[in-house]
Amino acid sequence: MSEKEAVMPIILEKPLVGGNKTIGQVTRDVARHLTAKPTGLWWFGFSLSFCALLLGVYSFSYIAMVGIGSVGLTKTVGWGFMITTFVFWVGIGHAGTLISAILLLLRQRWRTAINRSAEAMTLFALCCAGIFPVFHMGRPWFAFWLVPYPNSRGPVWPNFRSALLWDMFAISTYFIISLVFWYLGLIPDLATLRDKAGKGLKKTLYGVFSLGWNGSARAWNRYELVYLMLAGLATPLVLSVHSLVSCDFATSLIPGWHATIFPPYFVAGAIFSGFAMVLTLMLIARKTMNLEDYITQRHINSMCKVIVVTSSLVGLSYLIEIFMAWYSGDRYEQISFLNRFFGPNGWRAGIMYGCNMGIPLLLWSGKVRSSNLAVFVISIFINIGMWFERFVIIVGSLERDFLPSSWTNYHMTVIDVGLLVGSFGLFFTLFMIFCKVLPVIAMAEIKHEIAHEAAVALALKEKTP
Repeated sequence: MSEKEAVMPIILEKPLVGGNKTIGQVTRDVARHLTAKPTGLWWFGFSLSFCALLLGVYSFSYIAMVGIGSVGLTKTVGWGFMITTFVFWVGIGHAGTLISAILLLLRQRWRTAINRSAEAMTLFALCCAGIFPVFHMGRPWFAFWLVPYPNSRGPVWPNFRSALLWDMFAISTYFIISLVFWYLGLIPDLATLRDKAGKGLKKTLYGVFSLGWNGSARAWNRYELVYLMLAGLATPLVLSVHSLVSCDFATSLIPGWHATIFPPYFVAGAIFSGFAMVLTLMLIARKTMNLEDYITQRHINSMCKVIVVTSSLVGLSYLIEIFMAWYSGDRYEQISFLNRFFGPNGWRAGIMYGCNMGIPLLLWSGKVRSSNLAVFVISIFINIGMWFERFVIIVGSLERDFLPSSWTNYHMTVIDVGLLVGSFGLFFTLFMIFCKVLPVIAMAEIKHEIAHEAAVALALKEKTP
């Protein structure tokens, strides 16, 4: 293959940055949202999210004052809405590190316009997830007992055999590495905002947090080296954190839980739901912030393809679960799955299978992938289905124990709904504040992509006879 033929496929692809943008235009387009007054649409979204957050604050406060009995938990169903939503938010947080770390190591250039918001989404999702185990303890003011420091409480606290402690280590480690990775990527953009800002508090803050960045070749060389090393460190976390969360279930003897397929199954599901949430947020930001030239159809198409792959993996995991329940000959396992399909709450499994296996099949069509409205609706249905997946696994398995005399049905309370709505309120409130305070797109990486496309175009021009 000649050099000209090697360059041609790159040029023939749709560009990752539209509108023939210059370096200066990138800065102006992204930074203008930080200096402009909030629009009425932003205030509407923020007010709606903040009201949902207040409902969550009330619900958590009510649990702290009244007790854990205010939610729908029983002696049989010890894990309900709180642990379901906890696992859901941990899964949502996976896409940010995946886009930033794994796709960076794989040299996937389409990550550049979405990685900043996806990384922020990871941090906000982990903030939402971390609240639920603390309040699920029943005595949230004793949450510090989970921290392994020298104490006089004996060998009980912390109990290293407790799944609660595993979750604490997983979330804290994942949050720290995600925060460092996100902040490191912000440094060049903060320096750009520092140079563009006038005198005052804003310029001072940008100057402090940009850590003296001067944009020299030496600074860029060290920055890229550290960024790559952090990506290498963060990559195992993407695979390990949700694998660890899955072991909360897989190491038990409860029918429907003790499955060795849970770690890869949970990781695939986490990436699946995380990319769906990224699509939901990016499509809204793309439209409301006029970022069509930066978040292009090529980005949306690539994310849809990842969703198709992970949906196939999740669907395969569902089928393997059903097959192993039959093949094992375990009566309790078989009854658990029969109840999942034909029990009084079989509609939950219907939503789970329909939203996670059926609806994503529409994305095989190029016409559907090119319709942003269709992709937006599909991404919402996917996240609904993934929440129900965790609910079916957790609550559905606990409702039918080994003894029929202990069988029960889970009945949610108003407080349960308040916790769920409040977690979404916290997530969207933090994300909307992020959109007004920091650049939602990595300007430095977009500028690098513009320079790359210009260099390839020039090389092709020189090679053309």
